[in-house]
Amino acid sequence: MTKLIGLTGGIATGKSTVSKLLATKLPIVDADKIAWQVEGPGQPTTQKIVAHFGQQAVLADGRLNRSWLGQLVFNDAQALQALTAITRLPIQYAMFEAIVAANQQQPDAIILDVPLLFESGWQHVCDQVLVVTAPPAVVLQRLMARNHLSQQAAQARIDSQMPLAQKVARADVVIDNGANIDKTKAAVLKWLKTITK
Repeated sequence: MTKLIGLTGGIATGKSTVSKLLATKLPIVDADKIAWQVEGPGQPTTQKIVAHFGQQAVLADGRLNRSWLGQLVFNDAQALQALTAITRLPIQYAMFEAIVAANQQQPDAIILDVPLLFESGWQHVCDQVLVVTAPPAVVLQRLMARNHLSQQAAQARIDSQMPLAQKVARADVVIDNGANIDKTKAAVLKWLKTITK
């Protein structure tokens, strides 16, 4: 019986690193990649976003203006709510389609890589939830470097999410992805042995 495993973490905790390690053994259903498809140029969801937020929500080539939207929703709870209301169901439908497709190979498990797993209720369909964590100072530095943000802007993004400690408290398995990648790899391999034949 194929298990559904939720994979989540806080922003810049290094969830993508863990996802890549898991992808060597198990199929990944990546919510972010699916969101990019659902919100692609000319897609109905993209058209709804433009209808709500205006033409500045897209670039000249029809792609979402993600940096503009990101800045807006990270500083305005109502805007975030509106965006979520438009995108949640189309992304969920596309994810269920991807799960069904991945299940045709009958793997031991399918990884659901969902940044906002708890916030969007995906934990309820998962057999287990893995949470990737890292020390707050490491997270802040990573986010500033990765997204070219000031400390204040990076902290605002961190603060807009469910606190990492809450996610850790609700996890079945916690993978520490602080400074040592070898420790992260060892933790992932140890967990994989419990799930794969």
